[in-house]
Amino acid sequence: MNLAGIDLLAKAPPAEGDVFLGGRWLSSADGRTYPVHDPATGDLVRHVSSAGPDDARAAIDAAHSAAAGWRATPPRRRSEILHDTFALMREHTDTLARLIVLENGKAYRDAAAEVGYAAEFFRWFAEEAVRVGSAFGDAPAGGYRHVVRKHPVGVTAFVTPWNFPAAMATRKIAPALAAGCPVLLKPAPETPLTALAVAALLAEAGLPDGLLNVLPTDRAPEVVSAWLGDERVRKFSFTGSTATGKVLLEQAAANVVNVTMELGGNAPFVVCADADVDAAVRGAMDAKMRGGGEVCIAANRFYVHADVAAEFTEKFGAAMAAVRVGPGLEDGVTLGPMIDQGAVDRIRSLVDDAVARGARIAAQGGTPDGPGHFHPATVLVDVPDDARILHEEVFGPVAPLTTFTDENEMLARANATVHGLASYVYSRDVGRALRLAERLEAGMVGVNRGLLSDPAAPFGGVKQSGLGREGGREGIEAFLETQYIALDWTD
Repeated sequence: MNLAGIDLLAKAPPAEGDVFLGGRWLSSADGRTYPVHDPATGDLVRHVSSAGPDDARAAIDAAHSAAAGWRATPPRRRSEILHDTFALMREHTDTLARLIVLENGKAYRDAAAEVGYAAEFFRWFAEEAVRVGSAFGDAPAGGYRHVVRKHPVGVTAFVTPWNFPAAMATRKIAPALAAGCPVLLKPAPETPLTALAVAALLAEAGLPDGLLNVLPTDRAPEVVSAWLGDERVRKFSFTGSTATGKVLLEQAAANVVNVTMELGGNAPFVVCADADVDAAVRGAMDAKMRGGGEVCIAANRFYVHADVAAEFTEKFGAAMAAVRVGPGLEDGVTLGPMIDQGAVDRIRSLVDDAVARGARIAAQGGTPDGPGHFHPATVLVDVPDDARILHEEVFGPVAPLTTFTDENEMLARANATVHGLASYVYSRDVGRALRLAERLEAGMVGVNRGLLSDPAAPFGGVKQSGLGREGGREGIEAFLETQYIALDWTD
């Protein structure tokens, strides 16, 4: 694969390097690199330049220098560049999907779906770029006018996770550029190559130098601290764990940086007595198994009404046991490896804890022989309330099932968490489903639907699952400041 002259599949960085800074491909200032491995085999994919604090500061300089020109660029021109990037991503879907499989491990079908989803953020925000409006009106008391304008917030800094290396980057980059803001991006150390490919496509689409700076690194605290410690950085957006988000919020507070946080989840999946069980099983497979379960909005806890528990368990268990596990590029594979061995060990510890407390494995698929960080698709039943798996984010292909008969008791259990990102409800009675949806403490609820994400809808959570929203019309607002002008003149 070669985009904009950079070979992302070489075993070592090219001579010009692969820190994308000020429109140029550079080596890190101190020449450091780190390895990226294939989760399916453990093999080395390539070495990548490891940016440090000097690179971080140079990226701020580049972004700040480019800010005024981009702010003055007509929204229509910004829109055209974003739309051209959308077209380029669609054109290179297969190549980008294979790159995601190589460094992230997810099955090819999930990787290709992610590329399509990621590209849509460029199309959506290309359209939103020309809709940022101002307001003009008379003051209620008379005598003067109100003028309300929207301005780009300024230099923005982003930290993205490994589970959606394309989509989590474009969900932040697209609205920032649409609003008129330059971008600093630190992708996850496990999956930097996809972010570099996105940068190459934006450059090909005509994005001026300095407006997107991508710094792969295995020393994130040094890079992010340099960004949050610089008063020129006015917006910070992070997707990752709640624990890390709390630390970053403290750092951002020092300079009163505008923040968006998309943090951990613990999503309940509710199957009511009147649910269409076959539809609920299909939705459960979507909500649990997309991306191998390594998804912040993945169904984490299943609450199934006792009247349909046996049927749901049998059908869901059969679907989970039939999942084909293996390297993501093999034909028919729908579950690839976990990101690393630490992830596998953590998932196993949650399963072992639940079984030790009385849960049992109702269904389980297999794993391939040989290397790779694989965990089988697993269904647990009779899971007690004190099992860790009901209170911690699984982030893997394990579904713990519990039953209920009383709706209020179920809701109390479903809401008994510090997280509130996503929830799911299945019921043939739309009134019941909406009543439950309104009582579930979550920023997003899927009603008779296991897939929630949509670039045209606001994505985000409540409680300790985050601050602010990404996507939808709210997505561009996160990168705009409001200015009010009191206007008077003499007749």
